[in-house]
Amino acid sequence: MTGATQREGFIPLSGPQMAIAALMLAMANFVAVLNLTIANVAVPNIAGSLAAASSQGTWVITSYAVGEAITVPLTGWLAARFGSVRVFSASLILFGIFSVICGLADSLGLLVVARVFQGLCGGPLMPLSQTLLLRIFPKEKTAAAIGLWSMTTMVAPVVGPILGGYLCDNVSWRWVFFINVPIGLAFGLYSWKLMKRYQETPVINPIDKVGLGLLIVWIAALQLILDEGKNLDWFASSHIVGLAIIAAVGFILFLIWEFNVRNPIVDMRVFRHRGFSVAVLTVSFAYAAFFAVNVLTPLWLQSFMGYTATEAGKVTAWLGITGFLIAPMVAQAANKTDQRALVFFGVILMGLVTFWRTIATTDMGFWDIAIPLAVMGIALPFFFIPTTTIALAAVDEKEMDSAAGLMNFLRTLSGAFATSLVTTGWANQTTRNHAELVGMADADGSVRSMLTQQGMPDEAVNSVIDYVVTGQSVMLSTNQIMTILALIFIFAAAIIWLAPKPDRVIEPGAGGH
Repeated sequence: MTGATQREGFIPLSGPQMAIAALMLAMANFVAVLNLTIANVAVPNIAGSLAAASSQGTWVITSYAVGEAITVPLTGWLAARFGSVRVFSASLILFGIFSVICGLADSLGLLVVARVFQGLCGGPLMPLSQTLLLRIFPKEKTAAAIGLWSMTTMVAPVVGPILGGYLCDNVSWRWVFFINVPIGLAFGLYSWKLMKRYQETPVINPIDKVGLGLLIVWIAALQLILDEGKNLDWFASSHIVGLAIIAAVGFILFLIWEFNVRNPIVDMRVFRHRGFSVAVLTVSFAYAAFFAVNVLTPLWLQSFMGYTATEAGKVTAWLGITGFLIAPMVAQAANKTDQRALVFFGVILMGLVTFWRTIATTDMGFWDIAIPLAVMGIALPFFFIPTTTIALAAVDEKEMDSAAGLMNFLRTLSGAFATSLVTTGWANQTTRNHAELVGMADADGSVRSMLTQQGMPDEAVNSVIDYVVTGQSVMLSTNQIMTILALIFIFAAAIIWLAPKPDRVIEPGAGGH
């Protein structure tokens, strides 16, 4: 094994230093994941402040997602060429600088450009925070390192909309970006001072310019499809069809090139490890279903259940609270138990909870909704922590950064797919349900007769009946989508048994080149 930990005179971090480094790495991952969702609720405020249409304001979300999607799979190459600590520290500092520019932007164009660069800098933070935690923690605390990283990955998407809504309502949308600055600048500068002892000797390979170009093209096209598809009526739009062709051709050419070039920009060869491939497949399906639940719940609560953004945030926060509390216990169990069994238990439990939610009604109270989410939160660490161990333990140590980058990329991409598909499917299914229920609602005219006798005019009667039908259509659609998501969880749980039982522990120093 090569890497920083073997240099002559190397002095590992002391206990307090390790705690500080762990905090910095965890917070770096937190802000990178947080920024995927924190700006979602701020779009109307941003559009209004910068004199832009709401449809244009969504580019604030798209631009960050595109930038991050490009650099996450490049992490292995960047770490090999420049050293993982240098890339991490530089990315975190630049992330803070572009967050300042985002917060100060006086036009939508400047904000979108700054968000692209913020995403480009945020991409490497997720996988590198993961592999650096494994490098600085001693062997006996590997599970704790993975648990810490997993907790921030689980909690950030839940906290994002809550924190974004609070800042927009009580301070300003600009603080959605300014909140990143202390972490980016202070932690970025200190992380280099503290962790440069773990810096590897860079490997100067030629830049795979063709692979990089193809990667940018197909990822950007795919991300635009996912973000704009619903607004443009998907493949009814020639714009979406054109982007789909570009994405498909670009992806195929990218795969052919990367598997045959000597120094690929993305090391696709890590997929030869069955444990890694199966773990990533499990993560992709289960995270897509989880992210869909996380997107659909507040949307349903705010749009049709009369919840404010803050109230919806309090309900969904239970996902993160219970997950955060139980994660340390799961991290310890991962050292003593077949991790495949832990993953199976966690994902099956998520599926069962989602089945539980298929009997939801419009009469449900706060705790009727919060309790199933709290139970799902208990399942989350069983899913996140062991899958990471299974995946990274399956690859060669020199492939660790590449593997972590690809795993994070596919997890993020699956979340993007889930968001687009579930919002579109939910809206379409609601329309179909409404069309069916209209003919069945008040078939005997008793409700109309009662309301008319109370002196309500016909127009108001129609509005009341339509309001009830719409509410039931949405509730029925929500339950139908939950049924599909529950089945996806069950499928994902079964997949994990295709992975071999991990035969080694991830060593400290893994990820060195």
